[in-house]
Amino acid sequence: MKNLPSVTEASFAAEVLASSVPVLVDFTAAWCAPCRALAPILERIAAEAESRLKVVTVDGDEESGLASRYGVRGFPTILAFSGGKEVGRQVGVANTEKLLALLEGQRAVAP
Repeated sequence: MKNLPSVTEASFAAEVLASSVPVLVDFTAAWCAPCRALAPILERIAAEAESRLKVVTVDGDEESGLASRYGVRGFPTILAFSGGKEVGRQVGVANTEKLLALLEGQRAVAP
């Protein structure tokens, strides 16, 4: 995704857990068609809410240890973090409203 920073195991703590704003973390993979469908939605959220939250991606294939640590079993999986803690999770493609609701601690489920 061109506008979203990529996070690795080495940068995850600083970029996500220590972030002063809530973070949506997109666990994705290059071969994943639903991930490509979700990309423009995440890029729009990142652009529109730039000062209020952050959106980053994790290549689940390259960072399999990180995916395993957070129990990611399929792509795309979006985890919402606030104050260094996971507050929401969405498996599969979702709309903007569902993704933003994750940051409010509302557990969204795949349709």
